[in-house]
Amino acid sequence: MEKDFYLQYASVEDKHWWFVARRQIIEQVIANLNLPKNSLILEAGCGTGGNLQMLSRHGRVSAMELDEIACQLANQRQVTPVKPGSLPDNIPFALQYDLILILDVIEHLDDDFSALKALYYKLKPGGYLLITVPAYQFLWSEHDEINHHKRRYRLKGLKEVVKKAGYQIHYGSYFNTFLFPLVAIVRGLGKLLPKQNNNQLSSDLVLPSKPVNQFFKWLFASERYFIDRFSLPFGVSILLLARKPN
Repeated sequence: MEKDFYLQYASVEDKHWWFVARRQIIEQVIANLNLPKNSLILEAGCGTGGNLQMLSRHGRVSAMELDEIACQLANQRQVTPVKPGSLPDNIPFALQYDLILILDVIEHLDDDFSALKALYYKLKPGGYLLITVPAYQFLWSEHDEINHHKRRYRLKGLKEVVKKAGYQIHYGSYFNTFLFPLVAIVRGLGKLLPKQNNNQLSSDLVLPSKPVNQFFKWLFASERYFIDRFSLPFGVSILLLARKPN
């Protein structure tokens, strides 16, 4: 992706409602796992590193990132050394992990199955893989194109490719459900408007006014009280927790 995109990404990742709320939801899922003390955690494709501080509260964190600029920005956080790496063939760690996270990563890859299979061998027996991806191809927008996405998913299809890679499904759900109607309307209207230059920065990363940002953050983050308890029927994104068999 373009350098300006990552600079914009890093500038809002700690305060934009979407990032903050998603981080709270993911932390709730991790807390429910009751991981052993000093668990080994890997974030594969950590972007500019906005999740690393949160993850460090739950274990010893390793991180890798394909993009050189994002890797540099992530290392500026000084949480853990972020190493250059890519899926499936360049994972720069020899360890096996209790938990691996790939958060909005595999939609960027031509071969999601090979990436999932490569991470399978980096998990300890009984270890967890936590995945998030964007949902529904009909929500495809210019934001997906700027992010170089290859696809959006349905929960059933994601489960199928994860099972094929050898994992057991522990839990799966759509999320960002409460804001789904608003997002669907905005994305639908966006398709009726003239297409913007792809070199523009993503409007999805523009920080809204403080009251709007606070409200969206509260509404989205409130889903953490439901997530991992029952499966939400639809949403803008998907969260799936899988496990390597013992």
